[in-house]
Amino acid sequence: MVEESPWPLTGALGALTTTTGGVLYMHSYKLGGLILISGICFVLYTMVVWFRDIIREATFEGHHTVSVATGLRIGMILFIVSECLFFFAFFWAFFASSLAPTIEVGSIWPPVGIVTFKAQEIPLLNTFILLLSGASVTWAHHALRAGDRITTIRSLGITILLAIIFTALQYMEYSTSSFTIADGIYGSTFFMATGFHGLHVIIGTILLSVCLFRAIRFDFTIEHHFGFEAAAWYWHFVDVVWIFLFISIYFWGSLA
Repeated sequence: MVEESPWPLTGALGALTTTTGGVLYMHSYKLGGLILISGICFVLYTMVVWFRDIIREATFEGHHTVSVATGLRIGMILFIVSECLFFFAFFWAFFASSLAPTIEVGSIWPPVGIVTFKAQEIPLLNTFILLLSGASVTWAHHALRAGDRITTIRSLGITILLAIIFTALQYMEYSTSSFTIADGIYGSTFFMATGFHGLHVIIGTILLSVCLFRAIRFDFTIEHHFGFEAAAWYWHFVDVVWIFLFISIYFWGSLA
């Protein structure tokens, strides 16, 4: 087994600091912004050093035995399950509000005064982009298992490019929105669900970029490449969540 690591503890403290700072900032406390930024920096630092240690253990020290690799896989699966529950809460809030609209929102959905996005425009384009990125990351995985390093690098580059395009289009969509997160239950559920998905896309892009850098450095082999597999699993999870978002919030949720 590998040596004990302090980074789970520092990561938890960073997440707590970030959450606390975010709440204080949204309630206009003076130190809220500073605490929020400090927490984010703490989390980013933990991610960097934790990645560093795992890469060092796997690539240079050879500590990732079958038992260690199995533990990492179980940990990643449990993390994705926790992420599923995270988004389940947003979908629950959306359907609870949309299936039985209260009198405060006019007893209709979408509420009066909300001009929704057209699902067949940017959201549909982003759906095709994410599905294509899921295919390209799968292509990279098959190429890696076949020992084709050049194809792995190219397909990973394509995946990252598609992810950046998705994020840019999401930003364009937000910038043209006629409503905000403060506009009632529709604005809250819409921006919480799609906004956190966008954050997960950014995180997934970072993970895939690290994998691209490692592939260029010959860190991955046919037998040992769990770092890439974990990033690919995460990216497929992001794809699936977007499909549910598109169908429920963008398409069904915008029907008058």
